[in-house]
Amino acid sequence: MATNPSSYSGKDIQVLEGLEAVRKRPSMYIGSTGPKGLHHLVYEVVDNSVDEALAGYCTAIDIVIRADGAISVTDNGRGIPVDNVPKYRKTAVEVVLTILHAGGKFGGDGYKVSGGLHGVGVSVVNALSQTLEIEVKRDGKIWQQSYERGKPTSTLKAAGTTKTTGTKVTFWADPEIFETTTYMWDTLASRMRETAFLNKNLKIVLTDERELEPRREEFRYAGGILDFVKYLNDKKESVHAKIVYLEQEGPEGSVEVAMQWNTSYSEAVLAFANNINTHEGGTHLEGFKNALTRTVNDYARRQGILKEKDDNLTGEDIREGLTAVISVKLREPQFEGQTKTKLGNTEMRSFVQTAVTQSLAEYLEEHPKPARAIITKATQASKARAAARKARELTRRKGLLESSTLPGKLADCSIKEAALTEIYLVEGDSAGGSAKQARDRSFQAILPLRGKILNVEKAGINRALGSEEIQAMITALGTSVAEEFDLSHARYHRVIIMTDADVDGSHIRCLILTFFYRYMREMIEAGYIYIAQPPLYKISVGKKHEYAYNDKQLQQALGKLSETQKFSLQRYKGLGEMNPEQLWETTMDPERRTLLQVTLDDALGAEEAFVDLMGDQVEPRREFIQRHAKSVRFLDI
Repeated sequence: MATNPSSYSGKDIQVLEGLEAVRKRPSMYIGSTGPKGLHHLVYEVVDNSVDEALAGYCTAIDIVIRADGAISVTDNGRGIPVDNVPKYRKTAVEVVLTILHAGGKFGGDGYKVSGGLHGVGVSVVNALSQTLEIEVKRDGKIWQQSYERGKPTSTLKAAGTTKTTGTKVTFWADPEIFETTTYMWDTLASRMRETAFLNKNLKIVLTDERELEPRREEFRYAGGILDFVKYLNDKKESVHAKIVYLEQEGPEGSVEVAMQWNTSYSEAVLAFANNINTHEGGTHLEGFKNALTRTVNDYARRQGILKEKDDNLTGEDIREGLTAVISVKLREPQFEGQTKTKLGNTEMRSFVQTAVTQSLAEYLEEHPKPARAIITKATQASKARAAARKARELTRRKGLLESSTLPGKLADCSIKEAALTEIYLVEGDSAGGSAKQARDRSFQAILPLRGKILNVEKAGINRALGSEEIQAMITALGTSVAEEFDLSHARYHRVIIMTDADVDGSHIRCLILTFFYRYMREMIEAGYIYIAQPPLYKISVGKKHEYAYNDKQLQQALGKLSETQKFSLQRYKGLGEMNPEQLWETTMDPERRTLLQVTLDDALGAEEAFVDLMGDQVEPRREFIQRHAKSVRFLDI
């Protein structure tokens, strides 16, 4: 307790000027200082170039991961204005790079439509960069300026002449700010591919100069989101050959929709507003779903496929196996929701609904054979869902899904407040037994899982509910599943997957994650799912021991030992090799453990990963293994 309240006075109030606030609290602006935040810097710069493309002035963007750790983004847009902004007595370039929320997107005539979720732009990139260099081609001249940690180290000067226009930003992320400054090719490639799909005919080239043989990939799609759906469905068997496509403009903005059904059991509906992936949906997605459900049911009734005695097909029935991309563009998007990725503009609901209703009705009338195949797929889904409901009702009557009758092998915790509790999903009865002994019984619950659970990517919900292990998870978590899922009923706010550090353990972890992704995705989106990180090594010197969780930590631990010291090194393969005390101190003690939170930052990447690794097709798995084989250190020992 403070003993001198009067010591808090005016002199204690700090006002952070300019970009100081960004450096002081970077996570407020870019989400985190980990890999997610690092890659966000690239997106902010690329988004500026994409806005030039949306305005009709940019056709190509080049992104280079340089060998010296810098990122370079070049476009052929108009170039940032170089004349003075009277209010600030600075050039427009310097204003854009040093003042938050400065730019041509806030009510002026510079841009009718722009992306960029938070509008923080390149000024935040400048603030969080050790060095930033900008080159603008405009008015027949090449203009250059340098910055360090957000402050100019030179004035904007003409350094040559040119007949072209555009902007080039090169920046070195500040190692004082970021936990890592190593960019991931797959993360950037996935984002650039998605951006190219959403902007028809925009050429985006990504180059990685860090390896001896530079890696280069070009993304350009003449079909835009139509090619996007084709790409997403490439590894699946389609129900109908031709992709349904529509585009429409109106006073509200513009909408593009592409959709195609496949024979899988899951839906992949991605919605975007001004190129921003609206993970939480919003009015545009609501309009699409309303139109889809009503139009398909109306057609099925008119054609006599649905009889008078039949119930309407539900939205979930119709969307089973559907891959769709909805992209709207509007002048002033209103974002809301927990992560500000939910579109709130009410006018977009009726606009999208009307456009989809009209175009889909025409498609179904003009293509009776595909239309019947789509409705047959939905009716099969309806029957399977009805069978799953009966299975749930049967298991409830047996008491298996009632919250009062928890699985017999669940060792529950004593605290009942969900926000304070966690459950470990543990591979195997042996490790489960150790975990039960190791845990803190007040807030940690243990659910041992026997063997590999059912791969739900290849099975419908009725088969999933017939799996004893999946049933145990559903009952223990308390949320129910699929259309009956209710996050507010979650019995724990941390669900920790704890498996062995070998091939089987990795496979079991993938199977569990696939189940959550397909049937309890809201738990991932709410940040409830974690992966435990047991140690890989134990270094023993006499009676003392130390644990290493990766190769770097191992080398550091070994480096501390003198040349004459005798030590033993153990490589852990399974959790069962640790006694309860060791399991607690390495993997379960909140003060010392390491947990990885599972997130869904990249919806396209997640969808691709689950289809490639867990789907029916063998070839995508083979390609994945070949692509990543060089980066594997330990497969199984």
